[in-house]
Amino acid sequence: MKTGKLIVFEGLDGTGKTTQIRRLAQSLEAQGETVFVTAEPTDFPSGKLIRRVLSGEVPSSPWSTAALFLADRIRHCADPENGIAAHLAKGETVITDRYYFSTFAYQGHETDLDWTMRMHYDCPELIRPDLVLFLTMPPEKCMERITAGRPAEAIEIYENTEALAKISRQFDRVFERLKDRENVVYIDADGTVEEVAERVRAALPIIPKGKRHESH
Repeated sequence: MKTGKLIVFEGLDGTGKTTQIRRLAQSLEAQGETVFVTAEPTDFPSGKLIRRVLSGEVPSSPWSTAALFLADRIRHCADPENGIAAHLAKGETVITDRYYFSTFAYQGHETDLDWTMRMHYDCPELIRPDLVLFLTMPPEKCMERITAGRPAEAIEIYENTEALAKISRQFDRVFERLKDRENVVYIDADGTVEEVAERVRAALPIIPKGKRHESH
């Protein structure tokens, strides 16, 4: 039975992940692949709670938020009907907007990165991605995109230039630590939609032949 592949898009808000995920899905579907696009936080109850935390509506410590993300991620992987594992088992290509690398970057710099990584890598229900595409862009430009046409009350707690700069540095630290463990490709997201889409497509052959997604 053909096993699907899991592709993760990571990056700061404002780097254009949503647009590039849509373009990649369309490109793969045109080649005959079945693609399932998903995102974190999810639309499960756990994900909806996280969205309320990120909006500032529900108070939470970084430690609690990291644990909430793990709970949501387990459901994201293991839900029997619409989980990542279920779609991979059908041979589909799964593309997710954010995964555990975001928790390592956002909550990991506020708590303890080793603890945050350990509770994810020790969890047997999480699935290792085949490819991680990290979209990069200066935090200042990301913030310009985030605030363009969006009301102030819709800005989330991490969406300010200082926080984005810290998260960008943390992403670099995370991926440096994981360079021998995860298949990560940096994508320059500063360009036209088509220029960035071409960079994304060029990264796909970097998935090792014969590699299958694996649980931790």
